[in-house]
Amino acid sequence: MRVEQLTCSIGAEVSGISLGDAARDDALFAEMNSLLLKHKVLFLRDQDITRAEHVAFASRFGKLEDHPVVGSDPDHPGLVRIYKDLDSKPDFYENAYHCDATWRAAPPFGCVLRCIESPPVGGDTIWVNMGEAYRRLPDDIKKKIEGLRAKHGIEHTFGAAMPPEKRAALAAQFPQAEHPVVRTHPETGEKILFVNAFTSHFANYHTPANVRFGQDFAPGASELLNYLIAQAAIPEYQVRWRWKKNSVAIWDNRCTQHYAVMDYWPAVRKMERAGIIGDVPF
Repeated sequence: MRVEQLTCSIGAEVSGISLGDAARDDALFAEMNSLLLKHKVLFLRDQDITRAEHVAFASRFGKLEDHPVVGSDPDHPGLVRIYKDLDSKPDFYENAYHCDATWRAAPPFGCVLRCIESPPVGGDTIWVNMGEAYRRLPDDIKKKIEGLRAKHGIEHTFGAAMPPEKRAALAAQFPQAEHPVVRTHPETGEKILFVNAFTSHFANYHTPANVRFGQDFAPGASELLNYLIAQAAIPEYQVRWRWKKNSVAIWDNRCTQHYAVMDYWPAVRKMERAGIIGDVPF
């Protein structure tokens, strides 16, 4: 195994191994898991593995989850097909900095994403180190957001283009989740800035300590939330990956965000993703 760090903040490319082997080899998997905790996202090329091996490797981290909107491969539960082909209209739900499924009470642990077909140019994905984003916040902002909690929802994101009755049904199935604005990584203890494109508002901002007049709450709270969400766009916290067929990315969803660049349509981009069930943020 060879490991090449890609930026000063996040990401490493791993070569010389097959994820099919890592799915079966305890020691090799343990080494991959250790590298993931260190670098937050790992990249591999030339992973000509089967869907069964893809699922088997991802399952070493934990049980896999389905997606309520996209759905799973019928023969491999938990393997979501994200296919953008010539018949697809260009959609832009991915090109926002986001942490997967924070609208769940227990957002995913992470994901294993494999490229099946890539455009000749474009279609990169950016990942962001949200531990570094928190660490480099000004001290007065850290103090202001200590103890704050925020609401995350699927209704105003994936549900926005649905008719009202379907959107209401989706919201009933997945009520807004409430998470700390700064979460603690359960394995490393690192503090993570944990707001993103799924975050709609603070849950406990409107207190005498924060609000003297209504202006402090609206737009004051919204301006603070937008400032925090915008931290993900800072290049010093990022790594950008160019996809090729059989490339794989493995990321820790608890401490990163990502942005799928939608610059390639009408070219084809086909990806398959296995998401791992996570725990409740604290």
